[in-house]
Amino acid sequence: MVEVEEPQDYLDVFQSQRGGFSFENCKRNAYLAAQANIKPPTAMKSGTTICGIQLKDAVILAADTRATEGPMVADKNCEKLHYISKNVFCAGAGTAADLQHTCEMMESQMELLRMATGTEPRVCTVVRRLSSMLFKYQGYIGCALVLGGVDVTGPHLYQIYPHGSTDKLPFTTMGSGSLAAMAIMEAEYNENLSIEDGKKLVAKAIRAGIFNDLGSGGNVDVCVITKETGGAILRNYEKPNERKFKAQHAAFPKGTTPILKEEIMKLVSVEEDVVMRD
Repeated sequence: MVEVEEPQDYLDVFQSQRGGFSFENCKRNAYLAAQANIKPPTAMKSGTTICGIQLKDAVILAADTRATEGPMVADKNCEKLHYISKNVFCAGAGTAADLQHTCEMMESQMELLRMATGTEPRVCTVVRRLSSMLFKYQGYIGCALVLGGVDVTGPHLYQIYPHGSTDKLPFTTMGSGSLAAMAIMEAEYNENLSIEDGKKLVAKAIRAGIFNDLGSGGNVDVCVITKETGGAILRNYEKPNERKFKAQHAAFPKGTTPILKEEIMKLVSVEEDVVMRD
């Protein structure tokens, strides 16, 4: 009888499983940090404000447009509203690369499902697949999502965390500016709002995040999803931080930098009447 050695600790359990991330360098990294006094890189704090509301016949999502790299603003007009299918969209907070590739993967899966079944995917199907995928990676994929859509059962709004847990809510906010945005939502949300009033509410919530959180900024993007028309992204719906006075960069006049020497070198010689034969 052959005895199988049981995994000894939490790390060995992960190493004994197939698929997912590899944790084989964890012990090596711990040794380098303890013995060689080499500090491992620290995770950067991400900053975003995203929100969503569910109305009687529609779902409205919104997001700011600032992408950061630590203390630096990497992109002032980044897109954080992602297409999943014609009737399902999501707003993403967290790691930009993880969000983009996760949404692209989910988009392809939903398109294959639509072609196989001949029907538009349901919102709960997208939520289930995202939740299962994120739970498998135990939070190492930095995707915090506000997902909304309208299917045959009506409008739905979900909140999905990086570890895979989900909530179904009438309104929600996520990201580093979520507290400021939630203050607006709790004070002014009403399920009987019209679509125009709903767009104004989510834009006001995002503005609260922009003005009260250093990680949020730029413009306000809004996405309206209805059963009749599907989803439509209103890019740069509001520009609360538009500069009134821009720096004038006058071009240097010709002759500012004198030319000391000019030399033209003929690097290739061209010969005429040359026939190339095999």
